[in-house]
Amino acid sequence: MANNYKNSKVDLTTTDATTLYTAPAATTALIRSILVSEDSGNADTITLTITNTASAVFSLFKVKAVSANTTVELLTQPLIVMESEILKVTAGTANRLHVTASYLEVN
Repeated sequence: MANNYKNSKVDLTTTDATTLYTAPAATTALIRSILVSEDSGNADTITLTITNTASAVFSLFKVKAVSANTTVELLTQPLIVMESEILKVTAGTANRLHVTASYLEVN
């Protein structure tokens, strides 16, 4: 089994659902951290979902508040993402939020 530490980053320039991470084939990921940074000086919100292999969407954080000029850690415990599952983030307002996920892939 190979263990690979990685991160994924997105700048939420729209209010569309944006893919943060997709678990590769034959891989399970242990998401250790999801940081959301607000950099425009305006409070905003973020929604985090996970889509399973049957295309069902599950809400992990729904309209989570992010204060102006702050960084918020969304996870308090690790999150398991199985093969082909997708983490997506959606900003309440475009051009205010940056998101970084740190994870361990095991295959």
